[in-house]
Amino acid sequence: MPAANISESEEYFHVELAAPGLKKEDFKLNLDRNVLNISVEQRTESDKSQKNYSKREYSYSSWVRSFTLPESANIENIEATYADGVLKIDIAKREEEKMARRQIEIK
Repeated sequence: MPAANISESEEYFHVELAAPGLKKEDFKLNLDRNVLNISVEQRTESDKSQKNYSKREYSYSSWVRSFTLPESANIENIEATYADGVLKIDIAKREEEKMARRQIEIK
């Protein structure tokens, strides 16, 4: 199971998963109501031949991470990128949530 970092900026929630050695095609991201599911199913094969003997090895690995999104998340605006072994997911906040924060001046 990959380690996750979750952070928040003024306009986005950010999720980063450390998943080296994968390709972006290995990931599946699904949204079920307000739960973001990230899954990977990886299958590797190696084929070795010696003399008249053949040996095949199969290796499967899979995992699923689920994150419950807050109500302030805009589920219509989610973007994901995968680079340098890190899957980055940016989840936009709703406009009314962005406006809810402001600095109050002291008089």
